[in-house]
Amino acid sequence: MNDIRRTMLWVVFGLSLVMLWDQWQVYNGRKTTFFPRSAPVVAQSGGVAPPSSVPAAVPIATNGAANTVGVAAATGPSDAQTIAPIKHEQIVAQTDVVKVTFDTEGGSVVRTEFLKEVDKFDKSRNFVLLDDSKERFYEAQSGLIASAGGAALPTHKTLMTLAPGDLSLKDGSQTLELRFESAEVGGVKLIKTYTLTRGSYAMDVKFEVINVGATPVAPQLYMQLVRDGNKPPGESKFYSTFTGPAIYTEAKKYQKVTFENIDKNKVDVEKSASNGYVAMVQHYFASAWLLGDGIARDLFLRKVDTNLYSVGMITPLQEIAPGGHKTLDARFFAGPQEEKKLEALAPGLELVKDYGWLTILAKPLYWLLDQLHGFIGNWGWSIVALVVLLKATFYWLNAKAYASMAKMKAINPKITAMREQLKDNPQKMQTEMMRIYREEKVNPMGGCLPIMVQIPVFIALYWVLLSSVEMRNAPWLGWIHDLSSPDPFYILPIVMTLTTVLQTSLNPAPPDPMQAKMMWFMPLAFSVMFFFFPAGLVMYWITNNTLSIIQQWVINTRMGVPPKFHLPKF
Repeated sequence: MNDIRRTMLWVVFGLSLVMLWDQWQVYNGRKTTFFPRSAPVVAQSGGVAPPSSVPAAVPIATNGAANTVGVAAATGPSDAQTIAPIKHEQIVAQTDVVKVTFDTEGGSVVRTEFLKEVDKFDKSRNFVLLDDSKERFYEAQSGLIASAGGAALPTHKTLMTLAPGDLSLKDGSQTLELRFESAEVGGVKLIKTYTLTRGSYAMDVKFEVINVGATPVAPQLYMQLVRDGNKPPGESKFYSTFTGPAIYTEAKKYQKVTFENIDKNKVDVEKSASNGYVAMVQHYFASAWLLGDGIARDLFLRKVDTNLYSVGMITPLQEIAPGGHKTLDARFFAGPQEEKKLEALAPGLELVKDYGWLTILAKPLYWLLDQLHGFIGNWGWSIVALVVLLKATFYWLNAKAYASMAKMKAINPKITAMREQLKDNPQKMQTEMMRIYREEKVNPMGGCLPIMVQIPVFIALYWVLLSSVEMRNAPWLGWIHDLSSPDPFYILPIVMTLTTVLQTSLNPAPPDPMQAKMMWFMPLAFSVMFFFFPAGLVMYWITNNTLSIIQQWVINTRMGVPPKFHLPKF
């Protein structure tokens, strides 16, 4: 009876851990694995509304460049009125790494195509992040808001003209400049100058506000990212990654919000700051508006329309006298989450590459992996080398665990005989078992505790491999051409399952038959999940299993406990 109760407690404990992990996923902005809920579709605005009326971006048509978008009235962010369609065109500029499409309607960034990142589902195409098409709405917009009671000013819906100039980066040139100028609206002209740089996914954006009217104006500048709430295509259901808006400030650090929480108006982020950025994040890629420190800004998150969300910032400009002008410099980033480059762009920007609560362990692990790659030149072999180094670091902890397991295996025949002899007297059986453990100086938990210490490190490594864009389309050898995708022939998952079975068979079998069956069931069920995991993650686990088997084999042999495989008796 005690064994049955103990088994049931282990089952409850295991399920509790799984549920706790699932709720932690939800807490970190990821979807629940076991109880998925469809996001509610509502038409009203939600989330953190801007303190002033930011023009809303509400797509009415869905034919790409021909979209007609409404502009919010000055009374509030959700009071939108439809204006007549205006004629506008799209301008495509290209550097060595990115092709950016601008729209003369507001001078907005409406498409970014990365020339060095291949689409995972169509290798003949480059990856596209920002997009204005039938399948996706994702834009970077900016414009001006008038002070209370003031006339309307140029917004992201105002038609602008592009100054003549090059649209592609010339050989020998380091920068490419595009200058958009609006017509006079409310006595004000807005000029946006985008400067694209060779080898960079970030562009400098200079906003120049000119007062051509007869009265002073005190406008506010807004910068926002607007996108639909759909998950990126092909995202795996077996591991959760965050998709949605994020805000960073020095006071509250990295704050991410799910689209579902914006729907429910459950948003608690800092609303004003003098530093930080706003971003839209998804697996491997992100976009962000960056503004220098010391510039006051109001931050907002909201639902613009059904399945359309925005995150942005508003910064007030000083009063501009008639004939005067003000300038403000910002940066816009849209690209892959390359950690070192993100760190160089702005404080905290590397956090869009989200390691969760194990960031303190994950960052040094990524640094070490990157150093190994610099030496080896192949991400697959770098993963193998990193696991070898970690196993060497934890060698003595593992040695103690496997030594304890070897002792357990040595006394198992004595335990089994005693259980058979006292099977009708559970209380005495328990007493005798504890006596044998004391006499043989065996700690039943001795094999677990050293391994438990290592679990956070290997979970952190899991998130490093899952989050690193460097694994995307990175080959290893032979049939593995993309470490971020599942093995197309399931060879690695099969090998991983075999190593798991072999490792389990080397461990001492629990005396209780039910516990013995559970010991086999859990790793086999766990192995099935790896058939859908990225090849890089499976390879890391195979390497870890193989090294563990070798170490366990050597320690058992040294202790005079010949390695012996046992199979479950179902």
